[in-house]
Amino acid sequence: MKIPQGLQPLIEDGIIDAVLRPLKSGKEASVYVVQVGDEVRCAKVYKDMAQRSFQARVQYQEGRKVRGSREQRAMGKATKFGRREQEAAWKTTEVDALYALADAGVRVPQPYGFFHGVLLMDLVTDADGFSAPRLAEVDLEPDQAREWHLMLVRDIVRMLVLGMVHGDLSEYNVLATPDGPVLIDFPQVVSAAGNNAARDMLLRDVHNVRDTLARFAPELADTHYGEEMWALYEAGDLQADSPLTGRFVFDTRKADTGAILWSIEDARQEAVIRQQGREEADAAD
Repeated sequence: MKIPQGLQPLIEDGIIDAVLRPLKSGKEASVYVVQVGDEVRCAKVYKDMAQRSFQARVQYQEGRKVRGSREQRAMGKATKFGRREQEAAWKTTEVDALYALADAGVRVPQPYGFFHGVLLMDLVTDADGFSAPRLAEVDLEPDQAREWHLMLVRDIVRMLVLGMVHGDLSEYNVLATPDGPVLIDFPQVVSAAGNNAARDMLLRDVHNVRDTLARFAPELADTHYGEEMWALYEAGDLQADSPLTGRFVFDTRKADTGAILWSIEDARQEAVIRQQGREEADAAD
């Protein structure tokens, strides 16, 4: 096939030997099957995004680390330089996440490097060697659905222990292989400690997985692994092998709004008194 422009530098540098076929294309990236020596791998070519797309990613980028204060200020002001830095950070986030997750035993495609804005990684395949289908495209037996649910929950826990939340996990970015589910697509990965929406995103990820597999094993719909693991994480007690039950006791107590309002008023009055004291001290000088 004709070599895509984004892959031409990798051909010229001898990083890949041939482009075999396109695998998939989306708003964020296009993925191609490539030849590397005797191995068949895939190459993810990230697309440059417009300002509108940057705005849509704000909730994911909160809490991410950047190289320095200059870059942080530029990204906050959405200058031309800031947008370039934001784009670069968006692309490298997935690369960094994949290496960390693979090292931690999370089932993800093995990465092989990031060259000229292109991520090179394993091609995840089915039993016949073809590219693996998405979880949304397969039917499972009840026992298999239960087993895969536990595998996915454990991988989500491993991610959380590393301080990461996928942020967009669903049946469309889990691949079905003979050895179990494989997680993909991490450019939007969220900082668990630095993002105010991390808990909501984690629960959405876990609930999406639960609801998908509950189609084959209906009892999974009554589990609450997301709430359980987040409570352990907040308490500093979550480990990669922490035993989980899927049961969670929700706090149904009503907030004492009257006491909260009184506390706010007390704080306001105290601030007023302090300000008056400062003004009187300034007048005396």
